[in-house]
Amino acid sequence: MVSKKASDITGVDFKNGEVILIDKEKGFTSFSVIAKLRKILDMKKIGHAGTLDPMATGLLIVCTGKKTKEIHTYQDLGKRYEGVITIGKVTPSMDADSEFIEENSIDDIDDKMIHDVRDTFLGTISQIPPMYSAVKHKGKALYKYARKGIEIEREPREVTVSKFEITKIELPDIYFDISCSKGTYIRVIADDFGKKLGCGAYLSQLRRSAIGKYNADDAFTISEFAELVINS
Repeated sequence: MVSKKASDITGVDFKNGEVILIDKEKGFTSFSVIAKLRKILDMKKIGHAGTLDPMATGLLIVCTGKKTKEIHTYQDLGKRYEGVITIGKVTPSMDADSEFIEENSIDDIDDKMIHDVRDTFLGTISQIPPMYSAVKHKGKALYKYARKGIEIEREPREVTVSKFEITKIELPDIYFDISCSKGTYIRVIADDFGKKLGCGAYLSQLRRSAIGKYNADDAFTISEFAELVINS
C-alpha cells in the first residue's frame, strides 16, 4: 500500500496492481480524482473504494491494475467521519451544495436536546437514501432526477452507527465524530437530526478521517502524490 509512510516508490508497479491512500480535497468529485490519477500514472485501470461528495474531504482508497478486483474488500469496511451539522436551515441536497429552502428559529434548542437527539442515532438505524445521490433508479443516478425536480420513491436501508460523539456545540453549528457501517449517508443523519430537533439542519462540513484501519493522516493529496511519482 502506498501512503505517506512511503517516501520512495521506486519499483512500485502501479500497472500490475497497487493500493494508494488519497486525501481528497474539497471541490473535487471522486471521479475527477481518478481522472487525475490516470494522467499522473498514465494508465486507465484505476478505481476508488467509496464515493465522497464534492464538498467533503478526506480518505479515498484507490486501487490500480489487478488490485481493482479487491475494491469490494475496502468498500465493506466501516467508516469514520468528522464534520459539522448546522441547525436552523434546510437545503434540498441536505448539505451546503444547494440553496436554503427553509429557515427556522433555534432559540429553544439547548445542549441537552442535542445530546438526547444524538442518542437516537446510535445502533442500527433506518435511512432513506437522498435524492441527491449516486443511487441508481432504472439505470440513472438519483441526482439526475433531482436536478429536474423529479422525486423518486426510495426504499429505506438499515445502517449501523457505532459511535456518535458531539465534540463541540457552537450554535448553529454542532461538531461531531461518527463511526458507522458502509452505506451510511451522513447528510441524511444531519437532515434527520434537524427534523428531530424541530428546526431543520444540513451538513455544512464533512471529512472522512478513516476507512477501517486506514487513516486520512497517512494519505497523499493529489499534488503530493504527483510530486512523488515525478521524483521516483
